Amino acid sequence: MTQLVSDIRILDNLLALNLNVSLWSARRKMSQEDLGGAELPPEDLTTLGSKRIADPENLKVFGTLKARAFNYLDRHGVRFMSGWAIPEEKAGEIVQELLNIRTEFQKEKETFLAGYDQNVQKWIEKHHQWGEIIRNSLVGPDYVRARMDFRWQLYKVAPLEQHTDNTAVLEAGLAEEVQGLGGTLFDEVAKSANDIWRRVYHGKTEVTHKALSPLRTLHAKLTGLSFVEPHVAPVADIMQAALLRMPKKGNITGADLLLLQGLVCLLKDSTALVGHAQKVIEGYGPALVLDALLTGPGVIHESDGPAGQMDGTVDGTVDGEMDDEPILSEIPLPDSPLPHPAIPSLGLW
Repeated sequence: MTQLVSDIRILDNLLALNLNVSLWSARRKMSQEDLGGAELPPEDLTTLGSKRIADPENLKVFGTLKARAFNYLDRHGVRFMSGWAIPEEKAGEIVQELLNIRTEFQKEKETFLAGYDQNVQKWIEKHHQWGEIIRNSLVGPDYVRARMDFRWQLYKVAPLEQHTDNTAVLEAGLAEEVQGLGGTLFDEVAKSANDIWRRVYHGKTEVTHKALSPLRTLHAKLTGLSFVEPHVAPVADIMQAALLRMPKKGNITGADLLLLQGLVCLLKDSTALVGHAQKVIEGYGPALVLDALLTGPGVIHESDGPAGQMDGTVDGTVDGEMDDEPILSEIPLPDSPLPHPAIPSLGLW
């Protein structure tokens, strides 16, 4: 297996971004008094739960905005230390999107706080039998305001090269974090590909051009982070070559869909993906990798019957049950490199 090791010099092209989103849970700890002095087990045996003092439905929007920010950073960066490593050249557009989300967060926060007292009163009325328990734990809007925040820190990371104590330099730990960045990126690619397969391509015999959108998003991430590790750019090239083969109009079916399904399954397998990227580095073009995805024994889908089978597929079963993803054959590569090995120019390298 090819070892993925990122060079410390990639920090020259990266910025670290740490995102802090604080949410108020509207929960307060239950007390013995809330239960009317009922005899309870000792605290070293059990602990009381919590109670909600406001309607959680009114707070859902803040969790949604937090998830939106995390998803955006995952699409453009790679997890690094306590946050993300992002391409320095994309810092402006990434911060702009975070500004947009923060503006929406602050707007929703002010709306929530403006109606806070009224919403709490409605919550008490809804649970009037337990109204006293809620009233005993109420907090004011200023308390809530201080616990809801959306902010980030963007900074340059550099290794510690000199210190009066040499141990501090030798045990700084940054080199190990950077070396693992390539592996982290390929793990994220595999996770994204699994999600894409499940949501978009699993069991399909026909897809629209919308099915290309998550692949384009993943391709853009790899292109922006192509300097993180030498095998990243070849994977971006393979994806670009596949996208260029797709028809400009109409639904995607037949061999084109088989190619996309094979590509997604390749992206799901980090070990195989790195191996094929290595072949591109050695001079075998991305087209050879893609062609091999169509030369295997076929593509198998879960199906209720023959109607779900694609043209050009085979009736592959295991103990009478249909598999749920394409079978990828070993890519047949020549015994020696091409006569004039060259990495194809796809506008990425």
